[in-house]
Amino acid sequence: MMPWDPVRDLLTMQERLESLFSRASPGWVPPVDLAEFDDRYALSIELPGLSRSDITIEFADAVLTVRGARPPQACPERYHQLERGQGQFARAVRFAAPVQADAISAEFTDGVLLVTVPKAATDRRQIDVS
Repeated sequence: MMPWDPVRDLLTMQERLESLFSRASPGWVPPVDLAEFDDRYALSIELPGLSRSDITIEFADAVLTVRGARPPQACPERYHQLERGQGQFARAVRFAAPVQADAISAEFTDGVLLVTVPKAATDRRQIDVS
């Protein structure tokens, strides 16, 4: 017999309610910061406890997708607090401006993934009217 754990029960109820409205996504959602500069976008994703081999980055149709998984850990009988997700995750970012897909780079340091997405050069210029 397992002792009653209100946090576990609340999380289960939340998942069930979200699935009723088709908003539930499997796994967890890591926090993301997206910054735009004149020449590039910088995407920063917090992924503590993961290794490089746990992460996949794809770019297709102007959408950058970062996927991965945090392996499940042994569950104690009771959680006092449960905030770090386990299992699979996916985050996708669509860019409004054209980007240089072949120049996208990624660094993974201290549990933070930094993806740099250079903007494509534009053929925009002002034309003087004579």
